[in-house]
Formats: sequence, structure tokens, C-alpha cells
Amino acid sequence: MPHDGHHHDDHAPIEDGGEITEYEVLEQAIRELLIEKGVVSADAIQRQMDEMDSRTPVMGSKIIARAWTDPAYRDRLIGEPKAALAEMGVTKLDENPEVEVVANTPDRHHVIVCTLCSCYPRVILGMPPAWYKKRAYRSRVVKEPRQVLKEFGTEFPDSVKIEVHDSTADMRYLVLPMRPEGTEDWTAEQLAGLVTRDVMIGVKVPVRP
Repeated sequence: MPHDGHHHDDHAPIEDGGEITEYEVLEQAIRELLIEKGVVSADAIQRQMDEMDSRTPVMGSKIIARAWTDPAYRDRLIGEPKAALAEMGVTKLDENPEVEVVANTPDRHHVIVCTLCSCYPRVILGMPPAWYKKRAYRSRVVKEPRQVLKEFGTEFPDSVKIEVHDSTADMRYLVLPMRPEGTEDWTAEQLAGLVTRDVMIGVKVPVRP
């Protein structure tokens, strides 16, 4: 649901004390119970965790770069996201939710959050950054998006509307940023280098070096 109110580094301007959430406590208890009952082994869990940790935002960067260079693909990505993602080899997201691609414009900027936990398109963006899961980000970006974006170094004039989209277990969002000026003769590969995880979440915007 939209609200009015964007480098791959893990620097987190959003801090909240680092307390363990009730979801983390519940996950640990369930995991230990499943191992104890022999439903799954600790090694199997570790292998799955290693596989998830190896995911990166590279696929998302390629998808955005193609959308920037192929207008027809851009239209498909916005109109039929799952079909367009499948063209790039993304045939199934974790838990297979619906997907909505929200495109930034000169007068509208989108930013993503999951207020309940940390729902996030890992297959496209890799693992979520630590700050994305923090209670401070999850609560503050809905109430004061301009201030939160400013803490990431991203500022907009009042004429730009900020829309915050709340991911759920059934819906994931992907921000389609605006292509930086001065990149008209760049290849898709060059453009992909400008598209970072934070850009696709919406807390930053792509910048031409």
C-alpha cells in the first residue's frame, strides 16, 4: 500500500539498538525443534543458508539495465512483471508471491519497506541489508520517508511525491529507477554497473560517475 510522506555497501544510517525481534526468537525455536525431531538436519539448513547468502543484486541490475535500453521490455516489466522476469531467467521467486514494478518519474519516487518483517525479492536483489530488517527503518520510512531518505543521502524537492510500498508475504516490489542523464551511448552492461541494491529498494538513485 503506498503512503505519502533509495553500491552494495551495508552502511546503515538507520539504527535501533539491534535488539532481537520476536520473529527471530520464533525462527530459532522452530529451527531447533525441527532438528531435534529429525525433520531436517543442521547441515541441510546451513547449505540452504549458504545458498541464500551467495545471492547478489546482479540479476536485478541486469533487469533494470535492459528496461532502460529496451522500451518494449520496460513496458512488459511494468505490465506483466512475472513474464518479463522469466525472460531474464527469473522463473520463480521465494514463496512465489506476486510482483509489482514501480517506476520512478521526475515527479514521483518510490521506496520499498516490509513493515511486518523483511519480505524482499531475494532472487532479484540478493539478501536484504541489515537496516532493511531493523524496526527503525520499518516504522520510520512510512511516517517520515523524506527524512529517512535524507539520512541515506537522497533528497528531493517538495514537488516530488514520495510513495512508500509495503511488501507482504503475497506481494514483492521492485523499483525501476530513472536512467541517469548522459548515459545515452552506454551499453546495457555499463548501465547495470549503476544499478545497486539500494537503488532498487528506492533509498538511493543511480548516479553517473
